[in-house]
Amino acid sequence: MTEAARHIHDQPVIRPVVDADSQDLFGLLALCYAEYPGCFVDPHDDLPDLRAPGASYAATDGAFWAIEDERGRVCACVAVDFPERGTAELHRLYVRSDRRGQGLGSLLVRHAERHARAHGANRLVLWSDTRFTTAHRLYRRSGYTQIDGQRRLADISRSAEYRFEKEL
Repeated sequence: MTEAARHIHDQPVIRPVVDADSQDLFGLLALCYAEYPGCFVDPHDDLPDLRAPGASYAATDGAFWAIEDERGRVCACVAVDFPERGTAELHRLYVRSDRRGQGLGSLLVRHAERHARAHGANRLVLWSDTRFTTAHRLYRRSGYTQIDGQRRLADISRSAEYRFEKEL
């Protein structure tokens, strides 16, 4: 994709993820996780949706999108699926550290919300690692409410997650 195609009227282009993006997505998550002590990427057990990311959310009318940098590498992403009628769930919101502060995270959240509304969702939920405090600020600024409690995962990072919700 050319630089002109990546930005239309100074807006980054959000495009569907394809299976060939798998390596870039693993790299992006590895960079983001490395910012937090005890947070690791385990491509074999914890991230099965990244093995064939182009098709991973399609079974539930979901979608997975990316934004590329000037070299054509994925620098931000987000996914959404529909675990139950009327509810969408946001997944995989990551922005490479050198691209933060440019509004990419907010842009991707709004994009996922539009997709969710268009597919009949009236509520969007998400789970976020308790260590991802920068993301929590973004969610709150975007109108999400943190729900009391947390869930623990049996992953390599021993993650604990907060739930956030927003009525659409």
